[in-house]
Amino acid sequence: MKIAETYSHLNGIEFLIVHKPTLWEEIQEVIAAVDAAKRKTKVSKEKTMKGKLLYSPIAMNTAFKRLLRRKSWEESRVNYWVTRSEKLIRKTLTLPAEEQEKEIEAAGEKPIFSYNQTDFVKDRVALEVQFGRYAFVAYDLFVKHLAF
Repeated sequence: MKIAETYSHLNGIEFLIVHKPTLWEEIQEVIAAVDAAKRKTKVSKEKTMKGKLLYSPIAMNTAFKRLLRRKSWEESRVNYWVTRSEKLIRKTLTLPAEEQEKEIEAAGEKPIFSYNQTDFVKDRVALEVQFGRYAFVAYDLFVKHLAF
């Protein structure tokens, strides 16, 4: 693959180039190493493209995961519990997830499980790999930006 276009959210690429050049080089190496043509295996069911071969998001994600893991990029996942009471959430926010759930139940509220997941993190740099489901890009930027 090659980088055809970039969108530098909050000057992210510039930050990488100046402050984390090794990580930027790793990202470029991984992108260059992915053979997208081998992953054109999904048969379209869409009315306007029925039967056409498309890039498989699952196969693409698998390739990126394999290559990035080799370079020690890891998934980040933080589990937590919330409830309808803002005051109670603020009280439990800093507790471990298990204690959050117990505190919420002890207060007579219903705990609701949630989590924040980022595809790849290394040296406080987050990398999200997205193929399809474009409506979630803005959501991912908003939610995951808050996690850092």
